[in-house]
Amino acid sequence: MKTVVLLLASNIFMTYAWYGHLKNMQHKPLVLAVLVSWGVAFFEYVLQVPANRIGYQTFSLG
Repeated sequence: MKTVVLLLASNIFMTYAWYGHLKNMQHKPLVLAVLVSWGVAFFEYVLQVPANRIGYQTFSLG
């Protein structure tokens, strides 16, 4: 269950990192939009990596 929650939260961060900045940073310089996007993506990775490590031990592909 912890894996699913972490992956859902991770997905929310990644969705914002890739699409949210398009709406909110439309009139900002590209460099700033890229930095904000990578900053948000960092938190996505902070959630995704532990979720994958936990899930690898718990779930199987089949």
